[in-house]
Amino acid sequence: MLGWLLAAVSLLWVLAERKTTRSDGTLVKTHPYRQMLPYLAPKPNSAITYYDEYVQAEQLLAYIEASRELGKDVDVTDCLLAAIAVALDEVPRLNRFLVGRRLYQRHARKLSFSALRRKKDRGAEVSGVHLTVDDGWVFDDLHHAVQRLIAVERSGRRTYTDSELRLTLALPRPLLALTVAVLKWLDAHNLLPASFIDRDPLYCSAFLANLGSIDMRPGYHHLYEWGNCPVFVVAGKIAPMPMVENGAVVVRQVLHLRLSFDERIDDGLNASDAVNAAKAVLEHPFARLGCLRADGSDRVPLHAPPQLPRVG
Repeated sequence: MLGWLLAAVSLLWVLAERKTTRSDGTLVKTHPYRQMLPYLAPKPNSAITYYDEYVQAEQLLAYIEASRELGKDVDVTDCLLAAIAVALDEVPRLNRFLVGRRLYQRHARKLSFSALRRKKDRGAEVSGVHLTVDDGWVFDDLHHAVQRLIAVERSGRRTYTDSELRLTLALPRPLLALTVAVLKWLDAHNLLPASFIDRDPLYCSAFLANLGSIDMRPGYHHLYEWGNCPVFVVAGKIAPMPMVENGAVVVRQVLHLRLSFDERIDDGLNASDAVNAAKAVLEHPFARLGCLRADGSDRVPLHAPPQLPRVG
């Protein structure tokens, strides 16, 4: 009897190891060196790389002001999320993730961001909010989706994440630790239910924390050992900063970004291309985001510009 039980467990283990399909991504065949990286650097923070980027923000501030004159409560977070969405479309190899030491191409551009549950209250609880950027969206669509999600978080109603955390934290600590370990095992073997993945903000293409909304400077953020988020973006407050242009020092309004990136998903060259793509959107928002004309003639899809080749 024991032998049959061990045989059944062994068979189930082998089948679990061979399962490569999952709800949020498609397995990617890549260079042997990149296949070996998850074994050499098994955790995200063992392969983390950091980027500093400075965005000239005069046009971004002007765009936000123009939007608000039309009655839209647009802010820097909206524009940053839009820029990240465009960058992921322009450099789709950045929209990948590692699970179970395998590399996957994510099916959608799923973005998460932190939001205060009371506006501009530094003492308020912070929640993780996430949305999927549909292929047909323009900036207005993203802005309205963000507004709806934040309204739910600030409504005082208990969200799915609230209920989930209350339930799990009610467990005794040893049982909670075991539960987390089991969930990680299920995820690594592509057995975690899609409903669980879809509702968790740490299963995302990128996570944004806009510290500028509470007048803070950006810091470098770690990557979580949960979920499959390979990119963390931290934005600081827009502030005057000296910059060199044509050999002269000038003062510009600058948005300082700091990014943490799991290098196991792709190389630094493509990561740099994605940063430059996002920066181009932020520095030219009137052309790249639009949605200011009443006739809708400046509605621009949140995609890579048509003249640029897709990298894949």
